[in-house]
Amino acid sequence: MNRVPLAERMRPKTLKEVVGQEEIIGKGKILTEIVKKKEPVNLIFWGPPGTGKTTLARILAREFNADFVEISAVTAGKKDVEAVVERAKTNWNLKVRTVLFVDEIHRFNKAQQDAFLPHVESGLITLIGATTENPSFEVISPLLSRSRVVVVAPLSKKAILKVLTNACNELGADIKKDALDYIAELSGGDARSALGDLELAMSLNKQVTIDTVIEAAGKKLPGYDKKGDHHYDTISAFIKSMRGSDVDATLYYLARMVQSGEDPKFIARRMVIFASEDIGLAGNGALSLATACFQAVERVGMPESGLILAHTAVALSLSKKSRRTTDAWYKAQDLARKTMNEPVPIWLRNAPTKLMKDLGFGKGQKWESGFHLDKNYLPDSIKNEKIWK
Repeated sequence: MNRVPLAERMRPKTLKEVVGQEEIIGKGKILTEIVKKKEPVNLIFWGPPGTGKTTLARILAREFNADFVEISAVTAGKKDVEAVVERAKTNWNLKVRTVLFVDEIHRFNKAQQDAFLPHVESGLITLIGATTENPSFEVISPLLSRSRVVVVAPLSKKAILKVLTNACNELGADIKKDALDYIAELSGGDARSALGDLELAMSLNKQVTIDTVIEAAGKKLPGYDKKGDHHYDTISAFIKSMRGSDVDATLYYLARMVQSGEDPKFIARRMVIFASEDIGLAGNGALSLATACFQAVERVGMPESGLILAHTAVALSLSKKSRRTTDAWYKAQDLARKTMNEPVPIWLRNAPTKLMKDLGFGKGQKWESGFHLDKNYLPDSIKNEKIWK
């Protein structure tokens, strides 16, 4: 019996073996170019769990023929950091590079992060940090300025299915196609979670079915986003409930989304849009509140962000509504599309030369507060159009 976890056994050894992450791996992409140039770069991998941050760090170290040292900010202390520095000094004398991988680097405090700076600056250590939190808030500026932030995205369902299929082929597993699909849905883009569920399901039954997966995972997939319909239906119901000022329904659909694992930033982003689209001038503070909500959700994370989302959703639901700006904006865009080539009135144009001034460009303009001329500001062909009503 192999006691090494399946996720560890299936860990890619080269960039070519990595599934997904097309935004950072491939021709002309950052990680591929770094490997191609064989010049180590300090990196901060930012992304959710199970997306391959540790794997990528190990691959890079192998490509650089470097000594790979891995520590976790959860358990490491000052002595661990000092030991890494001494090891790096020995490697330096042997002309061997040292790549230090710090998992969950955001858990190191400022003083601990400061300790890396002189060794990163001197090139003694090539630092690769991994974090699930926004580095802008969790990694000190001096360290951030000396590193490249690389966003490691959640794996798509297609990528997760490929990871699972590779594992099944490797193991010769007997698993139903719909069960494999179910595991991919449950994973939420986390390859490690998907492989863990597959491994546990296989230990329960030689032939893996959906029921086996449910038993192994200890949870059912919420009826939310199988093909995307539930996802869009629910966010639509949420928006329309706020639009209709139904606080009960607003909170209910918000709770459904949160419990189904919806990205809280997606919900907050939609509320920012709603604040301008549906509330507009009726409540000028709504946009500031929604924007603050989005920023707070980024910084705080779940589950606490649920309360921030609820607070904002209730406020937006209770707010007076006005689509006056929205309607005017749509009309302005439509009118602009139809009259894109209409000339701007001469008096509204800039007049940087004497000739242009002599021709009447900018005539009558004044650089002062409240300035207004009793002239047509719109092009002549649409001078009587009323966009704002």
